Amino acid sequence: MDHADFVTGFAKAALDAGARALRIESVDYVKAVRAAVTAPIVGIVKRDLSDSPVRITPFVSDAEALADAGADIVAFDATDRARPASVKELVHAIKAKGKLTMADCSSLEDARRALAAGVDFVGTTLSGYVGGQEPVEPDIELIAAMRQLTPFVIAEGRIRFPDQAVSAAKAGAFAVVVGSAITRTEHVTGWFREAIGNAYQSHPETGHDAVLSIDIGGTKTMAALVCGDNVVEEVVVATERGAGPDAWISTIFETTSGWADRYQRIGIAVTGVTEAGTWSALNPATLPIPDRYRLVDCVETLFGKPAFAINDAQAAAWGEYRFGAGTGVSRLVFLTISTGIGGGVVIDGKPLLGLAGHFGLIRSQSEGQSPFEDQTSGRWIASEAAQNGHQIDAVGVFDRARNGEGWAAEIVSRSALRAATLCRDIQLMLDPDVIVIGGGIGLAEGYLDLMRSHFKELSPRLAPRLVAARLGRHAGIIGAADLAGESRAGEGRAEKATA
Repeated sequence: MDHADFVTGFAKAALDAGARALRIESVDYVKAVRAAVTAPIVGIVKRDLSDSPVRITPFVSDAEALADAGADIVAFDATDRARPASVKELVHAIKAKGKLTMADCSSLEDARRALAAGVDFVGTTLSGYVGGQEPVEPDIELIAAMRQLTPFVIAEGRIRFPDQAVSAAKAGAFAVVVGSAITRTEHVTGWFREAIGNAYQSHPETGHDAVLSIDIGGTKTMAALVCGDNVVEEVVVATERGAGPDAWISTIFETTSGWADRYQRIGIAVTGVTEAGTWSALNPATLPIPDRYRLVDCVETLFGKPAFAINDAQAAAWGEYRFGAGTGVSRLVFLTISTGIGGGVVIDGKPLLGLAGHFGLIRSQSEGQSPFEDQTSGRWIASEAAQNGHQIDAVGVFDRARNGEGWAAEIVSRSALRAATLCRDIQLMLDPDVIVIGGGIGLAEGYLDLMRSHFKELSPRLAPRLVAARLGRHAGIIGAADLAGESRAGEGRAEKATA
């Protein structure tokens, strides 16, 4: 439903039901909704930056574009973290457009700094989202504390039920934002599914044993209790790059200590290559890992339970094969196109492990000069934009391309052509039934269609069949859990397929 027509429909339905204002993401959606309603709009832009954790309206140009699109209030991340533009710069730019400002804060200190910089509203939007275990309940105490600083406090974050909204109002909130509980069907369904899954988990007749699944990435680590394809509970913590794998694993052990009696096996998905229980970095810039770090031994010693480790993209390939877009096929390739490029291969019901599937590192297309991902991925798209004089990330390039800017469309088109060419080569090498495309670039609006457009002249036998991934950010942990849950994980489904 990530389309202007749906967003506008949600906005009109909310207003019909009595909402007094709307918080809308993206310049395009603000424009679309502004044309359909007269209610106040709080506008934001979300970006995933490689050099900053700030996601909400990070650039001055974002704030100005939202104001021009019709937002009455422009909201932005006001946390005390490395950022492209200061809070003062954002406030100045927004007010120069004659608009009001909202600071999305994580703490009382954030609110104090934002108010000193001249913001009009402070919100609790980012409370619980800047590190550590994500809370479940809204931060009512922070609402009350902010109310001592200003009457213009907007309560936002994890407000899922009417009684929580009432508590926020009683704590002094000027207004209350309800997001996922109204607009995110997949979240609301997930809450019900989790509750029902917990109920069934208590009964042996469900036929599933919970697995602790861990996904260690370059910026964050996710741990989850998984039953089949059901993520029963999950936590996310920051991956402190300089701390090292011993510390990362210890943090997860401490964070999940309350789950100790709820699982019997552990699945681990990691960036890099895993072989015989060891873990090595293929790109130390992603995560600095000692060569052949004894990952499985360390986890089994600390947790006291058997563990299985696999590359994260290979785990995602297995997850999509078992429960997602590849259900029912025999041969599958998974390709994630994001900041970098990774992949996995499943042949005749067996995942290929080791180095298999690391498509982002192949060098044939550059005649050995550079990895494939350096000419195609989100990092490449951003670097090409910079060479064109635009200091924006890949998301910004896609936005510009959709707005008709030719230079941006050309960059996206070149990336899609190269990804399509890779898929043609994969089809000839492995003859998969489907190639599942995931990642922020691969699933960006229009990208998959651009890739498919390069197959029009091919015969049906030679043309790759591209399908969009279905499991999203949970693909890796679901895949790792399923492999670990097999009693013969080391020698059965998870054995290395050989030619």
